[in-house]
Amino acid sequence: MLALNFTPFPILETERLLLRRLENSDLKNVYALRSNPKTMQYIPRPLATTENEALEHIKMINEKIENNEGINWAVTLKENPDCIGIMGLYRIQKENYRSEIGYMILPEYNGKGIVTEAVARIVQYGFEILNLHSIEGVIDPDNIASARVLEKNGFIKEAHFKENEYYAGKFLDTVVYSLLNKV
Repeated sequence: MLALNFTPFPILETERLLLRRLENSDLKNVYALRSNPKTMQYIPRPLATTENEALEHIKMINEKIENNEGINWAVTLKENPDCIGIMGLYRIQKENYRSEIGYMILPEYNGKGIVTEAVARIVQYGFEILNLHSIEGVIDPDNIASARVLEKNGFIKEAHFKENEYYAGKFLDTVVYSLLNKV
């Protein structure tokens, strides 16, 4: 079975990005992410309505890191320490060496290749350091931008589940993309 240890916290870098631990000082940007209908459009979770809810989200992320259950990073540009997104590996199935990847970014940073770049680095970490066998992306079928991010990173569409998730009074479809560690 997979053994996880996120201590010390792994800081990841790419050409343009620094992925660091999410901190309470990121509250305003986490609230901006979680309260924005555009950012949350394809994420079946309620919008944050207070900064306290965003603070609880940060706390939940950090508890999962401390308990070695999952890991998320604050995405920043190297020249600016402000959090512009949250990305990570969660729903880790230790017995199956598999994880789900998730990502969100402030809308003003869409279309700049930042998500694709960060996902590539997180996948590398997942395969090389965590020894995952596979990583999946579970997305809304209408989220074309997210599908492109996954495809650019080598993920293959494996399934389209019809009305398999119930949220806000309706049944939603999900699409699963997957990438195998073939190193």
